[in-house]
Amino acid sequence: MDSVVSMPAATAGDFAADAAAFSAYWREQGARLARLPAKSRRNAIESEAAEAIKQAAREARFAFLRIHARTLYDRLTDGRRKFVRLEELVYEAAGLVSGLVPTRAEVAADAELRQSEKDGCEIDQGILCNQFLADPDCGRHLCHAMLLPRAESADALAKFERDGRLDLGTAKVQRQGKAAVLLFSNRRFLNAEDNDTQIATEIGADVCILDRQSQMAVLRGDVVPGGKYAGRRVFNAGINLTHIYYGKIPFLWFLIRDLGFVNKMFRGLAKPDVTPDEVSGDSIEKLWIAAVDTFAIGGGCQILLATDFNIAAKDAYMTLPARKEGIIPAMANLRMSRFVGDRVTRQAIMYERRIECDSEVGRMICDEVVAPDEVDAAIARVIDRLSTSGVVGAIGNRRAMRLAAEPFDLFRQYAAIYAREQARCHFSPALIANLEQFWNAQSRKA
Repeated sequence: MDSVVSMPAATAGDFAADAAAFSAYWREQGARLARLPAKSRRNAIESEAAEAIKQAAREARFAFLRIHARTLYDRLTDGRRKFVRLEELVYEAAGLVSGLVPTRAEVAADAELRQSEKDGCEIDQGILCNQFLADPDCGRHLCHAMLLPRAESADALAKFERDGRLDLGTAKVQRQGKAAVLLFSNRRFLNAEDNDTQIATEIGADVCILDRQSQMAVLRGDVVPGGKYAGRRVFNAGINLTHIYYGKIPFLWFLIRDLGFVNKMFRGLAKPDVTPDEVSGDSIEKLWIAAVDTFAIGGGCQILLATDFNIAAKDAYMTLPARKEGIIPAMANLRMSRFVGDRVTRQAIMYERRIECDSEVGRMICDEVVAPDEVDAAIARVIDRLSTSGVVGAIGNRRAMRLAAEPFDLFRQYAAIYAREQARCHFSPALIANLEQFWNAQSRKA
């Protein structure tokens, strides 16, 4: 076995010297790990050695970042004068401090492996994001960056305003009266969310919010063409568990989704020159109506905790199968108890409680529950009622209620915890065991 390598000591105020010393340490630890067989071929002793090497390197990352996270963030963002989205920020950090986080090439190589075969280099991205978000100033700035419209959204908006419809592949935008309607359209996977849906869904949300011809937005699932639910609308089947099993969901997917798409529904789009917090800032917002057909599983249920009005079919249900998946259900741990209380929240997240939309608990989340063939009419009725009661006043009330329930800084702090813990969960052996036991993932095609 290799001799133990001592972690350098971080020295406040000397970023360059510490970066050089820690980079050398991480290179040495990386070389030690590389001398071991690939993860799938290690014996028990080799596996234990690999875990010790990785843990030591991660402790060094925390030690470095607890002192230098703010300096690093400021160098990456020109003293917070430049907004850099999270998915770019982590790779720019890899270029500035060697070994701190994986490079694009390292993550791309890992993407070719099944989840069980990965050593979890992306956990280091979770550590970095945790420390950035934990710092109040850096964290607010990063959340602000993720609330800005995506660069691609300007062209998409122009196309939608010209044509009245927009096909983004796994997401679609169309008009319904005074509303812009965003459809989940990953139809092969029951409108589940995965790496192929992420950009399209966030662009679609940007377009709905920015569209000048609509007063509010609706979120719904597309019609599924085949299988058990052929010809029916399905709201959202949650994250694509088969893709997780085969290693096709990168860790950053979780943070990008909930700091981007979902938070944009909840908080609106930020403006570059104004902070997006409710007290001193401003945002571009619309009311969001969700219409749940068939089911809202996992991520679908999470979304219903961020929308303003939820309509559901009487035969629809909601679940948060976090224990079976072995991951944290995004912001549900922060938001769900506001709707149904702490005990039901724990039962849903930790004990797989299924919630029928047409039940006492279900109606704490769903505002109207109607017959399945009346969902379209209910959407039209709610759009009309909300638009005729004064949209400006509704947005003001929305902001005021959001401040009382989930101020911007509370969200930032939660996101910091989420970044760290979800990274650990995503590469935990328990995740694979859960997927094989409860999802029969090894027999499914990616």
